[in-house]
Amino acid sequence: MDLPKDFIEKYQNLLGDEAEDFLASLDEKSVIGFRLNPLKRHYKDVDYDLTASVPFAQDGFIGKVSGRSLEHQAGYVYSQDLSAMYVAAVANAQPGDKVLDLCAAPGGKSTQLAEQLNNQGLLVSNEINTKRAKILAENMERIGAKNVIITNESPDNLAKVFKGYFDKIVVDAPCSGEGMFRKDHSAVKYWHKDYPDECAHRQKLILEEAIKMLKTGGELVYSTCTFAPEEDEQIVAWLLENYDLTLEPITKYDGMDSGRPEFADGNKDLAKTIRLMPHHFKGEGQFLAKLKFNGEATSVTKKKSKKKKKSKAISADELDLWHKFVDDFSSQELNFADQDLRINGDYLYYYNKDWLDINKLKYVRPGLMLGTFKKNRFEPSYALALAVQGAADENVIELSKDQWAEYVAGNTIFLSGNTRKNGWYLLRCEEKNFAFGKLVNGTIKNFFPKGLRFQA
Repeated sequence: MDLPKDFIEKYQNLLGDEAEDFLASLDEKSVIGFRLNPLKRHYKDVDYDLTASVPFAQDGFIGKVSGRSLEHQAGYVYSQDLSAMYVAAVANAQPGDKVLDLCAAPGGKSTQLAEQLNNQGLLVSNEINTKRAKILAENMERIGAKNVIITNESPDNLAKVFKGYFDKIVVDAPCSGEGMFRKDHSAVKYWHKDYPDECAHRQKLILEEAIKMLKTGGELVYSTCTFAPEEDEQIVAWLLENYDLTLEPITKYDGMDSGRPEFADGNKDLAKTIRLMPHHFKGEGQFLAKLKFNGEATSVTKKKSKKKKKSKAISADELDLWHKFVDDFSSQELNFADQDLRINGDYLYYYNKDWLDINKLKYVRPGLMLGTFKKNRFEPSYALALAVQGAADENVIELSKDQWAEYVAGNTIFLSGNTRKNGWYLLRCEEKNFAFGKLVNGTIKNFFPKGLRFQA
């Protein structure tokens, strides 16, 4: 790799005798990993090698997965760098927590946090970039969590709604990306000697808003994928100096280094942070710190919005259509309380009545999309198919692997010798739910989202 001269000189000065091994490691091959999704039924029944487990990440493994496999499409596996897995592991969200992933795209950490919550509590996954927010929504949809809101907002706008609200906030901050050089050589061309300082300025602005959204006693996990002290230890030192925060210890596993107090103000507490360096650790470059907020959190005063609401309560007619679908489709997982149902345009969502009102915010998914109302009928969504795990046998059609491949490519499926009645069915392959289909006179009409269709 052709590294910038300023970069080489910088880390020769910072790392001394370690520099040669460090710089050489950036030319080594990346180690690829993946996680299994415990929200899915029989989630360990996958056609992947599970012998090389990752000790610091639950259900994490070393290995490569195919984005065109049944397991990936149905949300059973998520490809993720080993170092990135440790960020959500350190956050350690507990069922019932309210959690914010502030810079969430493409979704690796958010999928992991949602799995930790186990459909209890709330996860707000935010991405300020609209295009990346849509990618985040697609990745979150596959894992099948029911308690996720996906927003497309700036941190300051989020703070106006969620002030003092969250038990845990993860800020995997936009950074100079030095830790990605080995994985993505094109990242090198964006680097210049002043870039880390520019990124540090932006990181402080993000963190100022993140802290406003923490409860008293809440935890902030700050991470970057860079080696730069300006964005790592020096940012944490700035946080400790300006806010009522204390550093929490993080468990170190083999190959993990302590943060370097000498890279900031010499505060020995900075040794509680973690550096993942590619000449010592199998994953890409990563920095992590966990801080507890001891200050007094204040809540936003609720005011009546003068804006026209984007969502509304479900009407009696719409409620009847939904209830008919639920009655026809035997699954306890669909027994949502009527007061937790919201309409957004023609789309029906599950949105828990106890969650805060997000109508003033830009969002991509205001809760779990259940389906769409069309001309006095209800069509269940792809997201709902991936969220529902249990269903009565009479509501499920098991398809072969070849039929699955035909369906995800957008084709209809003919069932020979069919004796089932017409209607909606949950489609399953190798015991994995992967979509809804509508059976009409022996043919399964295709409702797989057009934008997600692929050739397996």
